[in-house]
Amino acid sequence: MIIKEKLGNLASFDDKGRGIDRLPIEWFEINKRILHKTTIAGKEVILKLLKEGQTLKQDDVVFANESFLIVVEVLTFDAIVIAPKSTYEMAGIAYEIGNRHLPLFYEDKHLLIPYDESVYRMLEAAGYTIKREDRKLLHQLKTSVATHAHSSTGQSLFSKILKLTTSHPHE
Repeated sequence: MIIKEKLGNLASFDDKGRGIDRLPIEWFEINKRILHKTTIAGKEVILKLLKEGQTLKQDDVVFANESFLIVVEVLTFDAIVIAPKSTYEMAGIAYEIGNRHLPLFYEDKHLLIPYDESVYRMLEAAGYTIKREDRKLLHQLKTSVATHAHSSTGQSLFSKILKLTTSHPHE
């Protein structure tokens, strides 16, 4: 079965009493445009989400007929759960995680990252309140700098910074 678009989310989708077949996906697959997966009931599914903005989310309905729905199920993952004590501490943690180019998630005043032993030890040594849990990594923070232009000069912020840091004042 080939699926080319999402139909909605279970929270606002009228299931009309139809059965639900879950499509398990990992957190790192939510942004993929093409996926070959198998539902819990064993149905082979090929997702070809080629339109912009079709990031998969928990409980997205990707197929519906008169008897059943296929609904996305984001699986739990081994994660580090960080409980910052202040906004200042949250900024420090985000900076440390960003320097390592790791994905960062936010949920219920906690920061979450996929488990990594060295990062766990670093956060523990720094005195942050952390724990290791199986969690659904659902709300990823956008942490990368966009390199496309938004200014009237046509330069991106990234290119302006690059120019400032590589130019020599005496040239």
